[in-house]
Amino acid sequence: MKRLTLLGSTGSIGTQTLDIVAEYPEQFQVVGMTAGGNIDLFAQQIRQFRPEIVAIANQNKLTTLQEAIADLEAQPIVLAGAAALETVAGYGDSEVVVTGIVGCAGMLPTIAAIKAGKNIALANKETLIAGGEVVVPLVKKYGVKLLPADSEHSAIFQCLQGVPDRGLRRIILTASGGAFRDRPTEELVTVTVADALKHPNWAMGKKITIDSATLMNKGLEVIEAHYLFGVDYDQIEIVIHPQSIVHSLIELEDTSVLAQLGLPDMRLPLLYALSYPERVPTQWERLDLVKCGTLTFRAPDHQKYPCMDLAYAAGRAGGTMPAVLNAANEQVVELFLQEKISYMQIADLIKYVCDRHSHVSKPELEDILEADQWARQAVIEQVMLKV
Repeated sequence: MKRLTLLGSTGSIGTQTLDIVAEYPEQFQVVGMTAGGNIDLFAQQIRQFRPEIVAIANQNKLTTLQEAIADLEAQPIVLAGAAALETVAGYGDSEVVVTGIVGCAGMLPTIAAIKAGKNIALANKETLIAGGEVVVPLVKKYGVKLLPADSEHSAIFQCLQGVPDRGLRRIILTASGGAFRDRPTEELVTVTVADALKHPNWAMGKKITIDSATLMNKGLEVIEAHYLFGVDYDQIEIVIHPQSIVHSLIELEDTSVLAQLGLPDMRLPLLYALSYPERVPTQWERLDLVKCGTLTFRAPDHQKYPCMDLAYAAGRAGGTMPAVLNAANEQVVELFLQEKISYMQIADLIKYVCDRHSHVSKPELEDILEADQWARQAVIEQVMLKV
């Protein structure tokens, strides 16, 4: 029985993690849970999984949550507010903390879990993208494991099992190409939010679906791979793979290439992160290569996906620049989803902010958090100037 803490239980990662726990109750037990503000779903999850401690990020909803579970005979510890998320992250004897909180909001609770000696099932990529300069040394200091829970980095992690030190030559990240992979670049001027949210392969949250359309998700994954696997940016490539069956590949020093394949199902990388180093037998649908038929690959169009190049540039700059890139992207995507900017303004605004940032080359955590806030404000100010 492996004891888990789940940060962000009501989001996409959180609900899928709890589906796994419900399917394998003899394997996993939930110790702690946090949520943002979805009281109805959170209360339902608390009733089902009976954690010892819970926290709601929205301080104003504490009383509502307490009332929603008041009839439970065994009451969990109930907390609220940003600091409460960190308390839950480091609480008790859980072995693995699943970081399902979207965006930089997940960074501080993840750091709290690391300092408490918990292994991290990393579904919040911003922790490494924005905070890699700080987080990686902490992982080494506290001797914990970062277990990737997204499909691409899990694929790389799985392929690396048994590979000797210095055996890795290249990482190849596969990308679906998002909603506009088959649209001519010139048509993107008129696309809408609804268009961008029509992902051809995956059912995901709105933010990550927009990132998939711009390919910023893959650019961010390049930065994450740099920190997770310790490889230079010149050793990380992106290829468009429309079928989303090959989740990523590695090339070894002798030119051998290893790939991890599977149906597009986020539960598989989550399950492996939870159960590592074991493999849990499942009754899930199995991959039928004959049914899949053809698997295709092509180079990404740099004109269609300018965000990809912005991410490489920010990663190579290092310091606080990845945090600025990530925060600017979060803010810009939010404005796009609110239909306050056009799709074509996404990359332009991110580049504008990155170009104006005086980055700190060897940042402390405070520098990263300040850069994050500066970038968000810079986006808002620039948009307001153009209104």
